[in-house]
Amino acid sequence: MGVRHAREYADILKELTEAVSEVEGSYTFFEMEEEEWVALGADDRHEVMEALADDVFFGLGEQPVIAVGKGAITYHPKHHVIEVSQGDNVTRMIRLT
Repeated sequence: MGVRHAREYADILKELTEAVSEVEGSYTFFEMEEEEWVALGADDRHEVMEALADDVFFGLGEQPVIAVGKGAITYHPKHHVIEVSQGDNVTRMIRLT
């Protein structure tokens, strides 16, 4: 299937990277412990979050909701958006068109 998008993938990835970076405990997606995360430098953290965003984007083509840390990333194909949420709060909407 895949996530359909009309915007440049690089732009979507940048926004999604920022959004997943704000999700509490997002690094646990890669089974990292907090100590490992804290030990990383800023550049390495950004690389991990970019890899997470990339994995999530392509994973959403197979399943519409992916748990990340204490949040969830949801693909709404009818509305052409990816929604990032924590608890009952939507923290980010990323347009795909």
